[in-house]
Formats: sequence, C-alpha cells, structure tokens
Amino acid sequence: MNNINIREIKQVITGLATSDGDGVQLTRVIGTPQLDMLDPFLLLDEFGSNKPLDYIGGFPSHPHRGFETVTYMLAGKMRHKDSAGNSGVIKPGGVQWMTAGKGIIHSEMPEQTEGLLAGLQLWVNLPAKHKMTQPKYQEYIAKEVPIEQLANEGSINIIAGTTKNGTHGVIKNELINPTYWDVNLNEGSQFEETIDPNHNAFIYMLEGEIYVGTQSKVLGKGQLAILKKGKDIIISNQKKSRFVLVAGKPLNEPVARGGPFVMNTKQQILDAFADYKNGQLV
Repeated sequence: MNNINIREIKQVITGLATSDGDGVQLTRVIGTPQLDMLDPFLLLDEFGSNKPLDYIGGFPSHPHRGFETVTYMLAGKMRHKDSAGNSGVIKPGGVQWMTAGKGIIHSEMPEQTEGLLAGLQLWVNLPAKHKMTQPKYQEYIAKEVPIEQLANEGSINIIAGTTKNGTHGVIKNELINPTYWDVNLNEGSQFEETIDPNHNAFIYMLEGEIYVGTQSKVLGKGQLAILKKGKDIIISNQKKSRFVLVAGKPLNEPVARGGPFVMNTKQQILDAFADYKNGQLV
C-alpha cells in the first residue's frame, strides 16, 4: 500500500452541545463556527439520551428545501410524518434518506416516552440544478441494510457506497455517490478499506477510540476527523470501537442558508420563505 494514497487526519473537531426542534438536546458537529460545512455535508447532529425530557419534544412540523436529510437510528424509535401524506417509524439500524427538493413539511417525533433514544442526522447538499426536484424518500429497516463481516468479529453496516469486497449499500445517490458506513471493531482490530480519492470524507466516533492512518493519530468518542485526500483508509484499535465513515463528491457551488432552507443565492432563500408563508412550498 502506497503511503501517498493513505488518508491521514487533517483536522479533529469536537461538537458543541445545543438544542433543536422542541428542546431536543444534541451535539452539533458539522454546522458550527468551528466547522461550518464539509462540502457536500452541511450539518451533522448526534442525539442521544435516556432522559425523556431531553428528547420528548421532538421535531414538530417544519419545512425544508434544497437539500437532503439522512436520519440513522442507533437506539429507540422516531416517527416521521410529512405534508405529502407519508409516515413511518425509524427503528434502530434503520435509515431514512429524504430528498426535500423543492419543498416538504415534515415532523420527527419520538415513538417512546422512556428509555434511550439515539441517532445521527446528516444534511447533504443538492446541486443547483436538482434543488427544485420532487421530494422523495429512501427508507430501509435494519435487516435491509447489508452487513459485511470483518476479521476479529467486526462488521460494517453499509448504508451507502461499496466496499472493496463489492458489498453495495442500500442508498442510491448518483449526485454525490456517498459512502456511509457504520463500522464496529473489536479490540485489536485492523481495518483497511478504499474510498474515492476525490471525495471529502470524515470519521465520527460513537464509541471507544481508534488510530487513523500511518501517523496513528488517536480519535476518541464524540470526535470528528476530517480526512486528507487519498483512497486508502487504515484504522487500528486497542479497545472495542464504533464509528461512522462518511464521504461524498464535493459540489463546489455557492451555498446560501436560511434556517431550514439551503439554496445558492440569498434571493432563493427569500423566495423559499415567501413560498412557505404563502402555503406554496410544496
């Protein structure tokens, strides 16, 4: 393996404690002053608590336009409903990849009143020519997500992208060709994979700690590592670990934000607010 192709850590980010929706307590990792975005990724939130008051308010009805939201449940259940009449419950290991496109109004509310609720939400930008596309969903339960077994009894839940062994994720997205893997490693493991060398990529730690690249930089729970360019991923550990590896094609386009809307110009944001106010968002 050529060292020049190995993805080393470029920067380590620690998320900020905040709240969103109706007081849901969460950690924002992308979408902060420290890391505004990592093209094409606009936001990454981790939510997790066994205290009902931290999550019971959920995310009541709110609009979106111009991007995609990815909800991946780690524990508990979340019910979603939208203005197009869609509804369902996302359970542990399940994923929902929602394309808001030209506009949708939806809610995400806990389907429980006690116990642990935990998950990740990622916002993915849409190219300018696709921002006003029709809204759609890709939604899969845990048993529909392929699992590739690794040495030392580890595993990869392959939500999107393709491993070097040819296992394909369930999500189809030709706009950024994403990689989204949930990787579980037992202690004393060596993880080696390949991803597109031109994609922006990050690792976010859920449990334990890992050593990344030839420099063996340590990454611990709650930390995000932006990776340098390259195609080879090399990770080792001494303790049982779990992390997500996410990558995607950068769009290299102007980004204008306005709360729940992400477009390319300020005028488009103003138009989105006007459409929402006039009941014309969807």
